[in-house]
Amino acid sequence: MTTPIIEHRFRVALHDTDAAGVLFFAHLFRHAHDAYEAMMVRIGWPLDGLIRGRQIGLPLVHVEADFRHPMRHGDQVAVKIERAGLTERDFSLAYGFFIHEFEVATALSVHAAIDPRFGKRQRLSPELAHALTALPPCAEPGV
Repeated sequence: MTTPIIEHRFRVALHDTDAAGVLFFAHLFRHAHDAYEAMMVRIGWPLDGLIRGRQIGLPLVHVEADFRHPMRHGDQVAVKIERAGLTERDFSLAYGFFIHEFEVATALSVHAAIDPRFGKRQRLSPELAHALTALPPCAEPGV
């Protein structure tokens, strides 16, 4: 991975784990979303402002994840984000989850631009598209 614009950190809490003592799979997406929210603040497009201002909706339309190594209670995890794709109507983000320097999981999210008043697809504003280009591109083609 190239140097990300943001590195979000979290500690795996007891409530994050399942009966086997590892991170419950769905909680990976919660932590990815926390990293996404922090990234949007960092690039100048905080989601709370977008939601309150009803300027644009950016719902998830696709997510996927791969787990390579268990994350257990107490593990300190760093989430690194890269831009996996950008079109005029959507963008995708690649997330790497690291314990120390070892990548333990990856995720991908695709966000579509919608007009929140009508729920219809729309173009990303040129300003938002430009802000998203500040993210480093994903090093893996096809992600």
